[in-house]
Amino acid sequence: MTVITVVGAGVMGTAITFPAADNGHEVRLVGTYLDESIIESCRDQRWHPRLKRAIPDAVQPMWHTQVGEALRGAEVVVLGVNSRGVHWAAEAIGPHLQPGQIILMVTKGLESGADGRLHLLPDVLAGCLPDAIRDQVYYAAIGGPSIAGELAARRETSVVFVSRSAEILPRVRQLFQTPYYHIWTSTDLVGVEVCVALKNPYALAVGLVAGLLEKQGGADDAGAFMHNPAAALFAQSLAEMAYLVRLLGGGPETVYSLPGAGDLYVTTQGGRNSRMGRLLGLGLPYSEAVEEMPGETVEGVDAVVAIMPAIQQMTDQGIIAVDALPLLRTLHAIITRNREVAFDFNRFFSQLPFNPPV
Repeated sequence: MTVITVVGAGVMGTAITFPAADNGHEVRLVGTYLDESIIESCRDQRWHPRLKRAIPDAVQPMWHTQVGEALRGAEVVVLGVNSRGVHWAAEAIGPHLQPGQIILMVTKGLESGADGRLHLLPDVLAGCLPDAIRDQVYYAAIGGPSIAGELAARRETSVVFVSRSAEILPRVRQLFQTPYYHIWTSTDLVGVEVCVALKNPYALAVGLVAGLLEKQGGADDAGAFMHNPAAALFAQSLAEMAYLVRLLGGGPETVYSLPGAGDLYVTTQGGRNSRMGRLLGLGLPYSEAVEEMPGETVEGVDAVVAIMPAIQQMTDQGIIAVDALPLLRTLHAIITRNREVAFDFNRFFSQLPFNPPV
């Protein structure tokens, strides 16, 4: 039996405890300081209020003040915090990490660094850890289409576990793989991390179409929807992902597999990003749309705000082509300049190169 500690008791952090527990491991679920009510429910009732499901018997809920105890003896430390919580997580776990431990990140995102470059969150985390332990632990991440509620329901789920340290991948795969949780492995950390970071804003972009259709009165009497423009935006999203993946040194084949096309597809099927896209497509400026989703973190918005400073600096320096990433730039304008969505598909798509320049 192996000890696996999950830090972050949100839906995905908790969902990953299901395959770990089903494999007979001792699983410790540590909430952040924002998860107090979740941990209380998990401790007192064995019930996760956001997943709306009982947690496995092998899962031990713990308060954030118990993080040191929770990490003691753990072989794998899973980070299930959101992208804004990575710096907090580094401060929380850093003093308690032990050499040889594997940090497996569920957290998705990219960050604009002070150097004007985009940084992968595993690298951001490593940079925030104490010098004495930074190079003594392993870093891995999970990418691919995995809705937390479906994983917790033990629905068939296929993902990629990725690490620059190829030697640890068979072990982490063995710890988590079950008859319903299927794991591929990869060393393309750049490709996987860029894809899983960008799928949220691009899912928001595809979601605009639902609002635009609703604004026009919905499907017509003959049943014509707007799947065509949604598919075109989906394809453009993949093209822009591929552009950034190649630029940053990742493998473009990752874009067209589980972390890219697969994760983008599942994210467009519902959730907070799609709901935000619909509201914006209806014509609400972002300042009003966000009021319709009180208390909810929209990862696509966070991602756009986090990465665009570096995108702009890299464009100014000639690293990124000026005409690259038009859909991402359009999203940024909608969100930060409070523009109403007035999407001119004819103008937008007529100006797009099918293959963005590299």
